[in-house]
Amino acid sequence: MKDKPLYHTVANKLARQIDEGKYSVGSRLPAERELAEQFGVSRVTIREAEIALQAMGRITIKTGSGVYVEDSASALNGDYPSISAFELTEARALFESEAAALAAERMTDETLAELEGLVEIMSTTGRDDQSGETADHEFHHAIAAASGNAAIIHLIETMWRMRDEIDSVKKVYESICSEDFGARGREHADILVALQNRDPAAARKAMREHFRRLITSMIDVTHEQEMEDLRKKSMESRNRYLKNASI
Repeated sequence: MKDKPLYHTVANKLARQIDEGKYSVGSRLPAERELAEQFGVSRVTIREAEIALQAMGRITIKTGSGVYVEDSASALNGDYPSISAFELTEARALFESEAAALAAERMTDETLAELEGLVEIMSTTGRDDQSGETADHEFHHAIAAASGNAAIIHLIETMWRMRDEIDSVKKVYESICSEDFGARGREHADILVALQNRDPAAARKAMREHFRRLITSMIDVTHEQEMEDLRKKSMESRNRYLKNASI
């Protein structure tokens, strides 16, 4: 089973506390610092968990006011449009590039330190090490959170859920990620450097380059899969022909 990001685990625990009545509908959740101490994680992880819960409709984050519990009946039902991996990746390139540009100006030292650790994981893990996949997700999620734009944060989190929950899209991404782990580390390192330099234009460009390479890899992988499917169909047709010819 694939390991889930730490923020995902925290989000599930918070959701369970809400369901058990610890935090009632309309009530305000404790401050990030208090929750970080409660769960033994960083404030960045708490922030990411809250963003995930907001994407699911469980809470509402009100800038300058706090985080409030929503009625679970109004939560998102998980239905997604019929999309391809290409369409999703194009959308991710647009929104995540702009999120990186915004984050470059708003990034805290704490988040930069966390991103540096995630890049280190991605650069040193092997092809079949799930920790690299987890670090990849957390890296993009932390940048979205640092953008400070609630609409962009919500959209990016929703697109990541689509990436992981739509079977056809997930299959394409898994095929790519098993082949490109080397390039992934280098590209995320470039994004990190731009963020460390507080350079919005460079951050936007680095993120776009990452997705441009991802789309190119997606085309190659999809072509190989189509060719393999064609070979299988040809072999099946040939076997049926030879079988009928021998009757």
